[in-house]
Amino acid sequence: MTDLQELIDRAEITDAITRYTLSVDEGDFDRLDTVFTPDAHVDYTESGGIADAFPVVKAWLAENLPAFSAHRVHAVAQIDFVFAGSRDEADVTAYFHNPMRISDGQGGERVVEVGGMYRHHFVRTPAGWRSNRLHEQVVWTRGF
Repeated sequence: MTDLQELIDRAEITDAITRYTLSVDEGDFDRLDTVFTPDAHVDYTESGGIADAFPVVKAWLAENLPAFSAHRVHAVAQIDFVFAGSRDEADVTAYFHNPMRISDGQGGERVVEVGGMYRHHFVRTPAGWRSNRLHEQVVWTRGF
């Protein structure tokens, strides 16, 4: 049976994942500091990005995401939580769908999409739950 603290933890982790998507979609990359630990490892290689320490990946996102339209909106669903014995760590998997608009090279735009699973490892910190590892597992793409 799930206890009250686990429900609170699930809600706080879900809030962190929501902050992640909003930060990326709105281009508010400093807000990602409320999602990741400073020493987090982030891996976007399956979608053509980089894998590195969070500060490096944060700078890479700020430099590269503006190539896509400023109107980014991606969704997360079906979040699974597996808490470790101490309950201060959790492996969290969330399905994602990420449509984006990009220049078609002829003055217009086209839609490209990525779908898959965000695989986070969250840790409880004094500032709340933070991801110290994210692997973006790409399951499908369209329009590239």
